Amino acid sequence: MDTVCIAVFLSLDLSMKIISTIVGCVLFVLFFGFALKNAQVVDLHVFLNYEIRGPLVLMLLGFFVAGASLGVLALTPTVFRHRREATRQKTTIAALQTVGVSSNVQPQPDGVSTQL
Repeated sequence: MDTVCIAVFLSLDLSMKIISTIVGCVLFVLFFGFALKNAQVVDLHVFLNYEIRGPLVLMLLGFFVAGASLGVLALTPTVFRHRREATRQKTTIAALQTVGVSSNVQPQPDGVSTQL
């Protein structure tokens, strides 16, 4: 039974690698064709009469990379906050496990009162 599961997992892993390789090749061909079609030189006018001149595809690639970098930079505080919270929760769980539960009393469901 275990060998069958491992064989199925390995075949799925291999098929996913083949599919991802094919998708990557198709995307590369599409982007390469896009780059060939957009090779004309463009001017980018920025502040203080400064002008940048270069191929359109490089300008697009540069702005895409800059935007992706700014997005990652904007998410950095959130990622660190989540990591800090996860570490705090792991510490709390470990502390609770070392203390252990001293009694086997089950908690009462909501709305049930034991007071008379």
